[in-house]
Amino acid sequence: MAFNKNNILLLYDRPKEPIFIPKGDERKGFDVPAEYFSDRYRPLGAQLSNRFGEEANEVIQITRISIPPLTEILELARDENFSLFLPKHRTYAGRMIDIFLGVRNVEDLLSVAAYARDRVNPYLFNYALSVALLHREDTQDLDVPSIITSFPDKYVDSKVFEKAREEANIVPEGSRMPIEIPKDFTASDLEEEHQLAYFREDIGVNLHHWHWHLVYPFEGALTVVNKNRRGELFYYMHQQIVARYNVERFCNKMKRVERLINWDEPIREAYFPKLDSLVASRSWPARVKNQRLSDVRREIDGVIVDIDDMRRWRDRIYAAIHAGVARDRNGRDVPLTEFEGIDILGNMIESSILSINRDFYGDMHNTGHIMLSYIHDPDHRHLESFGVMGDSATAMRDPVFYRWHAFVDDMFQEFKATLPRYTVNQLNNPGVTVVEVEVQTQGGHPNILQTFWQQSDVDLSRGMDFQPRGAVFVRFTHLQHRPFMYNIAVMSDAPRQATCRIFLGPKFDERGNPWLFRDQRLHFIELDKFMVNLRQGPNTIVRTSEQSSVTIPFERTYRDLDASRPQGGNQLAQFNFCGCGWPDNLLIPKGTVDGYKCQLFVMISNVNDDLIQQDVSGQCNDSYSYCGLKDKLYPDKRSMGYPFDRMPRDGVDTLQQFLTPNMRVQDISIVFENRTFKPRQS
Repeated sequence: MAFNKNNILLLYDRPKEPIFIPKGDERKGFDVPAEYFSDRYRPLGAQLSNRFGEEANEVIQITRISIPPLTEILELARDENFSLFLPKHRTYAGRMIDIFLGVRNVEDLLSVAAYARDRVNPYLFNYALSVALLHREDTQDLDVPSIITSFPDKYVDSKVFEKAREEANIVPEGSRMPIEIPKDFTASDLEEEHQLAYFREDIGVNLHHWHWHLVYPFEGALTVVNKNRRGELFYYMHQQIVARYNVERFCNKMKRVERLINWDEPIREAYFPKLDSLVASRSWPARVKNQRLSDVRREIDGVIVDIDDMRRWRDRIYAAIHAGVARDRNGRDVPLTEFEGIDILGNMIESSILSINRDFYGDMHNTGHIMLSYIHDPDHRHLESFGVMGDSATAMRDPVFYRWHAFVDDMFQEFKATLPRYTVNQLNNPGVTVVEVEVQTQGGHPNILQTFWQQSDVDLSRGMDFQPRGAVFVRFTHLQHRPFMYNIAVMSDAPRQATCRIFLGPKFDERGNPWLFRDQRLHFIELDKFMVNLRQGPNTIVRTSEQSSVTIPFERTYRDLDASRPQGGNQLAQFNFCGCGWPDNLLIPKGTVDGYKCQLFVMISNVNDDLIQQDVSGQCNDSYSYCGLKDKLYPDKRSMGYPFDRMPRDGVDTLQQFLTPNMRVQDISIVFENRTFKPRQS
């Protein structure tokens, strides 16, 4: 029988069930060499192979090859949690990725992965194999399953699993009912921050953060990490998260998020995740209110770090920003230039292996996550693992994530404030005038967007070990918006190509006052960016919200691969990469019942300063604003966030004063319909 490389994907199925138990809905079994069995099952190898082989509808033969030593990778026990923010865990992951990348062909990759699967920590295995499949030339056409299918415990109320087991064991498949997750299961309205739980705990937004770090790992082979403008993209993606979060806060009559800048003060926000780790067999620890950061002494995790280390790194980074020059590991000066400086700074602050001097500038962003995730047990005296801030798949659930990233973004904004202001010539597009802008919601009034609650179902069965087969659905409630359309009238004095840039920002600050533009610009969220061909004279640009360059469709966020898998090699590879993207259901903020006042900004910029000459045929580019293009240059020559990424020119105090003829602002309202719609039927 010809080798089928899709069989590698079966290794994601039910991650704690041993390799010899049939996998997938097709119940495929693996026939592995005796020495591939883990120590517990090796003495029973023949007996187990016969028993479970008889239950399999198809048996996949695993070829015996020489396995690279896993050595230190196995130091992370299978029942422990895994964090990319921990340097030791990053080293393990980088080593595992290198092993997966280094084998000569896909058949050998399956052999190595089959050997490693029951030995290596399941979270680490899943991450390393996913990165390898995304980056190997011979596996880029394989579908990397969403992490929610393997580890639903990272996203779902822990009470659900008891009900799910009952449903799976008692009710025949086909008669099972979805198990509903309460919209408010982590806190009550007594907790002010819980008003934002619909955003922070949205499954799609957390999957976006996980998948972004999968596409842009900060450890591993240089060819995997060193992507075009990677550091700048780290800055911009997270800046947009903070901007979006602040607008959501304004919609809920809350003030903007406070930067976590005083590390001696108690952190007043508490967070109780209500999640159980099915793999680590531990509940995710909570953070009670008014806990303080302290030095971390976790020798077992390889983390010995002081708050003073953080202060030292912060001060050195600020010194580099103000001097306009950083120092590399060889003591040479590296200018933080107008266009490349933000990329260098992003790699320093995160920090990835691309940092020009990690020893000197430290591991600022990642260590912040570590210290916050261990705040409840910094010296391991209670034998507790890290909190949700320690995992890229769960970090966005915690209110302190946004306080930390508001501080991180402030460092980037400090650098941006040193750059030359955009001149009128750098903003204008001579001969182009935006005459009128209108948005139209299906069946609604012009310039009014509408949001509501939507229920959706997700199948958890592939992440539920040692349970009967068949779908087990959970039903969750999330924000959704009605589809809408932009109608943009543009006059051009000649035929030309241009870039249309669409942003949305709050019209007033949290106190109801008009903005100073220098502050308002930081709260504009990118909705779309695309190329347009203008003819001489009047033009009407029509664009739907589903075409956004920021988002991916709901179906791709949850990646029901059986239902939505495309056909064809390169198309499939793009589908894989483009699991990265902001969830479409959160494209626009929640709004308010009486209509939240916003300003829609449209700019038609000069393509001569925008265009990157490259072939993007076959590229999935519907979410490139935050995720870039696979194996390509970032498809916009401008700085990310242009034209709002720099301080305004002299004399510009308001948005209206900032405008040039190729820009236009339209007042709009976002109306929240406070009602819930049942799942859409496919």
